[in-house]
Amino acid sequence: MKCNVGGIDRTGRIVLGIALLIVGLLAPIEMTWRVVALVIAAIALVTAAVRFCPANAILGINSCESEKKN
Repeated sequence: MKCNVGGIDRTGRIVLGIALLIVGLLAPIEMTWRVVALVIAAIALVTAAVRFCPANAILGINSCESEKKN
């Protein structure tokens, strides 16, 4: 898997993931919305950690600086 998540994209995913994790765990919302928030948080945090997003690959988006230089 080539890197396709980097820079601001990666930081945004981390911030979004942490925010949704907090909402999913602490907000007084219905269980369905908690699960949705936690699933999206997990996806955002995992894609930021591994620096690869399948959706970016399908759409041809690459925000990884090291790959742009090559």
